[in-house]
Amino acid sequence: MGPIGIFDSGYGGLTILKDIREELPDYDYLYFGDNARAPYGSRSFDVVYEYTLEAVQALFDRGCHLVILACNTASAKALRTIQQNDLPKIDPQRRVLGVIRPSAEIIGQFTKTNAIGILATQGTVASESYKIEIKNFSPQSSVFQQACPMWVPLIENNEHETEAGREFIRNDIKSLMNQDKNIDTIVLGCTHYPVLKDYIQSIVPDHVKVIAQGKIVAASLHDYLRRHPWLDAKCSRNGTLHFLTSENTAEFNANAEKFIGEPVSSSHLSL
Repeated sequence: MGPIGIFDSGYGGLTILKDIREELPDYDYLYFGDNARAPYGSRSFDVVYEYTLEAVQALFDRGCHLVILACNTASAKALRTIQQNDLPKIDPQRRVLGVIRPSAEIIGQFTKTNAIGILATQGTVASESYKIEIKNFSPQSSVFQQACPMWVPLIENNEHETEAGREFIRNDIKSLMNQDKNIDTIVLGCTHYPVLKDYIQSIVPDHVKVIAQGKIVAASLHDYLRRHPWLDAKCSRNGTLHFLTSENTAEFNANAEKFIGEPVSSSHLSL
């Protein structure tokens, strides 16, 4: 038995971890942030795949039988290759899951106009993963995407609440909404973006719903473990939480605490 692994390129995955722990508080969790090599959003498919596979293997080496890619870019650029090509060779009994499909499965329930907006990194937008997945589950929907390359740096450098930072955010929201006047549902397609959710909701029209992924992913994971009892039995339950970072631990601890709302003590992991 081992902990559930949660991976992100930086701090954004902590927003997913927080909601998963609220949904499944008894399990053990091991979070790894590859902060030294973040952000992933502008990197090539090959590099994101290489980095993500290294992180997944590191979590497997530390006892995880299940790893959640709490990163939309990694989910878009690396998940399928790892699932199809690498897991059969590493261990067919281990699993790696992403955050895009759970959101795509149910997002059609939120829209009345069938016009859905996606705010994401350049990499996630370029992959068109949201368009493909949403079309699978809601073929009647039209999906409009807006890349927001400045948002992750703004958030990780605590500049998202400055006037200059908010100007970037407003401009990207305007660019998305200008693509189709009927957009009534916006998916925050990067795990960093829930930090901005309240502000985004305040500047879009009242009828537009802004959807963060955390609770959706948490509910989907709960259901997945229920449907796969053999894997659930391999997940230990002592209510523990440990953190790994490829960056300076003191810096990680200070920033991670802002995302997760409790003191953080991490260990360093070099890849």
